Amino acid sequence: MEDKVKEAIEKIRPSLQMDGGDIELVGIDDKVVKVRLRGACGSCPMSVMTLKMGVERIVKEMVPEVESVEAV
Repeated sequence: MEDKVKEAIEKIRPSLQMDGGDIELVGIDDKVVKVRLRGACGSCPMSVMTLKMGVERIVKEMVPEVESVEAV
């Protein structure tokens, strides 16, 4: 499962980098993916929306066994 999650994050990364941000996989706890948003994404007021509507949606599409994605 971790390899599939990493693949999903690599798919998302270029979009975040275009806006001055980045994403890092911190770990997977049961079926919850923990990520760290960096750069502009870490301090952006829209980061929660980016996380849930963008990152979580794509990760869950590519890795259906994931239940949620959380920022740490």
